[in-house]
Order: sequence, then C-alpha cells, then structure tokens
Amino acid sequence: MLLSVVLHTYSLRYFLPAALMLGTAPTYLLAWSCWSALSTVLPERLYRKGDDRLYTVYQSMVLFFFQHYTGVQVIIYGDLPKKENIIYISNHQCTVDWIVANMLAVQQDALGHVRYVLKDGLKFLPLYGWYFSQHGGIYVKRSSKFNEKKMRNKLMSQVKAETKMYLVIFPEGTRYNPDIPKVIADSKAFAMKEGLPELKHVLTPRVKATHVAIDVMQDYLDAVYDVTVAYEGTIDKNGQRKEAPSMTEFLCKECPQIHIFVERIGTKDIPKEQIFMRRWLHERFQVKDELLTAFYDSTDPTKRNKFPGEGRNVNLGFKKTMPSLMFLTGVTAAMLCTETGRKVYLNTWIYGTLIGVLWVSINA
Repeated sequence: MLLSVVLHTYSLRYFLPAALMLGTAPTYLLAWSCWSALSTVLPERLYRKGDDRLYTVYQSMVLFFFQHYTGVQVIIYGDLPKKENIIYISNHQCTVDWIVANMLAVQQDALGHVRYVLKDGLKFLPLYGWYFSQHGGIYVKRSSKFNEKKMRNKLMSQVKAETKMYLVIFPEGTRYNPDIPKVIADSKAFAMKEGLPELKHVLTPRVKATHVAIDVMQDYLDAVYDVTVAYEGTIDKNGQRKEAPSMTEFLCKECPQIHIFVERIGTKDIPKEQIFMRRWLHERFQVKDELLTAFYDSTDPTKRNKFPGEGRNVNLGFKKTMPSLMFLTGVTAAMLCTETGRKVYLNTWIYGTLIGVLWVSINA
C-alpha cells in the first residue's frame, strides 16, 4: 500500500506539469492562428515580431516548470552579452538540452527568438512539429539525405525579413548516451575515417548544418555561442558516466544542478570553407571533451563537478513565468467550461495535428 502511494506521488510530479504544457498547446495554436491571419497584410518582419512575442509566452510557462517547479540550480560560467543574433552550438545528451537553450535565452530577453535545427522525424509531433517549422525551425536529415538548398532558402528568407536569430544546433546529430555503446562506437569510427581525434564524453560533430547556417548568415550574425552542458548526478557509484536525465526524470526533481559553460566566438574567427570548418568544429568539441573530462573524471575536488572559472547561479523571477502560466491555463480552463469551447479545443487537437502532419510532409 505504501509503495503504491509513493509511486502515485512520483507519477504526479511529472504528470501535472506535462498535462498543463500539453493541454495548453491547442490554446496557444489558436492564438497564433489568429495572429497569423490578422498579419497576412503586414510585412513579414512584423508578423515575426508578434510570433516571437507569443512564443515567449508559451516558453515562459515551460520555464516555470523546468526551473521554478523543479527547483534546479542553473550555474553559468562565462559572460552573456545583451540580446544579439547568434548561432548556439552545444553538446547533446537528453531532451532537456532543448530547455537549457531557453534558460540561457531568457537571461538575455531573447526567449522568443529561439529557433531550432531539428531532426527530421520530429516534424511529425502533434501540433508542435508543424508550429516549430512555422516559427522558423528547420528540419534536417543526416548524411547524404541532407537537403542543403532547402535549409539555405529558409535561412535566407528569415534574414531578408530581419528575423531575430537564436538558432540552436546540436552538431552531434543525436544524443550521447553511454547506455547505447553502438552510437559511441560509430562516432569514433567516423572520426577515425575522417582522420580526426576520438572524443570521450561527446560524439564526433557533423558539420553540414553548422556550415550552411554560418555561411548564409555570416553578415547577419553577431556571434556563435559555444555551449557545454553538464547535469549533476550523471555519474554512477562506480564513477562511470550514465545517461543524462529525461524530461520525466527532470520534472521529478532528479537533477539538482545544471552547469553551463558559454564561450562567445566572433564570426570572423570561424573559417568559411566547409573542409576547414569541419576541423574547427571538431576542435571546439575537443574543448568540450576536455571540459567534461575534468567535470566528470577529475580526482581534484576543486575541479570535479564544476567548469573552470567563476560559476554564478542565475535566478529567474516569477514575474517572467507566472503571468504566462496563469494566462494559458486560465484561457484553456475557460474554453473547457463550455460545450462550444470543448469542441473547438478537441477539433484543434485533431485537425491541427492532421493538417500539420500533412503540411510538414510536403513542405518541411
């Protein structure tokens, strides 16, 4: 009996925030659809500004759960300048990595400008897959199926519209997970094939998406942020690296601290030719590997479980997240209180998903 109560309590830790984040998605999509329809006669840059404002509302609610609700400490090493157009490149371990980009962006009042380069299969997510594309996200396939022309065209159209850019790229292409040794072995084999040094705590980065993004936007960007992320508690009792927390585990408060090392790199310091950029990007991931090796493996207690330099806890005020939570949940609850509202809500889930999947299948 006691065990069942404990398990039930544990499940509620992630069920409630997950239900609210997913449950408000139709409300958000309806609000965005209204803005999209109203702005058809406006210049694209004005539509983008409104879209960014709406996106800030939803992602602020997400951060309420992933920061305030979980009580996680976010520790940043390095300086974050004021809001600017950037490409964000990071190591990739788990689904929470997407939220970490938001945690940095909100510190610069750039939350609405976050856009992702996403794995192609994610475009079929109900509602979200289609909207991420509308917000400026780019779906890419790996290897020979990578469509460079499509990515270039989408980025060029956003630059032309003066879209504010906080473009998040995970060059590894998939997550580093010690429990899936084949992925790590394939990464090392690829490095060997390309004549690149092997890496221990990250995968060998792939350069195509990063090269296209920097090449298209080099005159529009202010910088590239090279970000290295480590989650506390991802070492087992034997001192071996283990899988980073999933979103469910994170919402169950199983990660007390996130450590984020940020290095700002001017675009003039990045080689333009793809063959040289490949080497540059790999060198950046060697730096990440060294940082993570010291973080996880150092026998020096002054270096273990921290990055070099002075880390600082960043606080996120409730005034940045609570209004969004109250607005989205309040409007959703009001819709569900009436029969007409419930029909609109349900139809948005059903037809929004079907139309969205059809659209991304053709266009994304």
